[in-house]
Amino acid sequence: MQVEIDKNSGFCGGVIRAIGTAERHLDVTGRLFSLGAIVHNEEELGRLEARGLVTINTEDLGQMQEPVSGETLLIRAHGEPPQVYERARELGFELVDCTCPVVLGLQKKIREAHARLSGKGGQIVLFGKIGHPEVLGLVGQVDGGVLVVETLEQLQEKLSDGSLRTDRDIELFSQTTMSPDGYAEIRELLAGAMHGATLEVHDTICRQVASRRQELSDFARLHDAVVFVSGKDSSNGKVLCERCRSANIRTWHVGSAAELRREWFRPEDRVGVCGATSTPGWLLEEVAQAIKNLQ
Repeated sequence: MQVEIDKNSGFCGGVIRAIGTAERHLDVTGRLFSLGAIVHNEEELGRLEARGLVTINTEDLGQMQEPVSGETLLIRAHGEPPQVYERARELGFELVDCTCPVVLGLQKKIREAHARLSGKGGQIVLFGKIGHPEVLGLVGQVDGGVLVVETLEQLQEKLSDGSLRTDRDIELFSQTTMSPDGYAEIRELLAGAMHGATLEVHDTICRQVASRRQELSDFARLHDAVVFVSGKDSSNGKVLCERCRSANIRTWHVGSAAELRREWFRPEDRVGVCGATSTPGWLLEEVAQAIKNLQ
């Protein structure tokens, strides 16, 4: 078999920045708290935890009774709402903010849109995964004054039951990691439903994430079999893996080399190994080597 790693796979810029910051801090102090999983990849998270990374969540912050001293809390690339920063500072944490610059820009746009619309009864609509950390951070910028929809069906329901009024101005945004095609469908449905009001559509999908879809489709078609590597909790990974599978039915999703199966492969196969924006390069190399060892 021939095995090739996709040169475009691996961490996105925001994740590279967060993990690099964490590693530099751990080199000096040996311990660092992270608010939420710094990356949605179990293998990489385990590597960092072995070095002293401690993952906590917002519920942990709320339940803490005693202030901390000399501890640092990392805000991951997904970002957080303002009240989380306030609570962390109240507890005495020193904050290291690794919110992705693209997400920071989107948070600012959400606040500005809310200021424009709030006085005239307009509404913000966000195309995103309900409950996703980035979405929670975006909605929290304006104390929940955002209507989140994941699908065309959800948008249609909001239009039908009157919870989204199209006779008032609407500004439409997308979570940075959503599908550009899905966003276009949401935009078209909403544009067709407007009645005497303005729809403003913001281009907020990360360029790096958007380009990955076509790159992965092309990569999958060039190979006989594809192994997609990502954490099982990565929403970005699930979407990109399905993109590969739509281009090549012989696509398998694994979280580590231990999940590989010899029966997936044929002796003459050209095998492509690729991953999500939360998949570390060292893991892609480990999986590729394990495939070669199956021969």
